[in-house]
Amino acid sequence: MTDGKSPAAETAEETGEVRDVIVIGSGPAGLTAAVYAARADLRPLVIAGEPSSTSDQPGGQLMLTTEVENFPGFPEGVMGPDLMKRMRAQAERFGATVLTARVSRVDLGSRPFAVWTDDPGDRRPTYRASSVIIATGARAVALGVPGEAEFTGHGVSTCATCDGFFFRDKPIAVVGGGDSALEEAIFLARFASSVVVIHRRQQLRASKILQERAFSHPKISFVLDTVVTEILGEKNVTGVRLADLATGEARELAVDGCFVAIGHAPNTELFRGQLEMDESGYIRTRTGTLTSVDGVFACGDVQDREYRQAITAAGSGCMAALDVDRYLASTGRG
Repeated sequence: MTDGKSPAAETAEETGEVRDVIVIGSGPAGLTAAVYAARADLRPLVIAGEPSSTSDQPGGQLMLTTEVENFPGFPEGVMGPDLMKRMRAQAERFGATVLTARVSRVDLGSRPFAVWTDDPGDRRPTYRASSVIIATGARAVALGVPGEAEFTGHGVSTCATCDGFFFRDKPIAVVGGGDSALEEAIFLARFASSVVVIHRRQQLRASKILQERAFSHPKISFVLDTVVTEILGEKNVTGVRLADLATGEARELAVDGCFVAIGHAPNTELFRGQLEMDESGYIRTRTGTLTSVDGVFACGDVQDREYRQAITAAGSGCMAALDVDRYLASTGRG
């Protein structure tokens, strides 16, 4: 792993160099973009994030995933952190520089684009680049209850398509009342012995057709007007503690898994006011991965609110690198 500042990652203040491309983020999208950009001889600098950050973690959400069985090329499955380690090694093999640091500020209104790491108050930018690929991903909205962080990857999950297979013939809970929660519940019912949907209100927010499908499913039941107050377990999840909001009654529900589906939030705070976003804060892209600013591209979960899979993120990272290569060639910078 590359930590701190290496000779290959000297600052713009020190060298005056304008890089071809800076990739912000090091999940499947960012590292795939780095692989393709490096193979195109664009010498990408990947600013990976910091391990201490919940929304800017090197490797992205896969660092919180135990076994990944749906990524092509790994028929026996692969641990999420191991997959990201391999992706990083591949990017570095082709010449990408990966820097473990946090981006604290960007200026996408100037050219070349300016990127600061660590102290946003520094007058001079840390790095400048002719193009930028944003791959900062998204984070699942957490319940914020005891046991949730402890058992993430050990019975607590935010991705049914990633982890549902591991709960075959086991009872599980899904927390949430929107489309995502019911989609997860319906999908998980293929594997689980039973699925209990827990929602804090009496009425669900999901679309009528999804409600009809879920309510009619023999494996799916509902606990409404109720919140999860704690995730229970030892090495793995054994249950959840519930509180009835109408009566105040507390009880425990025995489950082997708890899927949290109360929404995702894109990591786009750095770019607000500089790039066009939708009402939920996802970066809008067009003609591939181009954002509202020429020379700035976005890929992965930071602009994808629908699929949110490692393989789709990696695919869009490839697209972003190819789009950057064409952009730099058209401007005479590549």
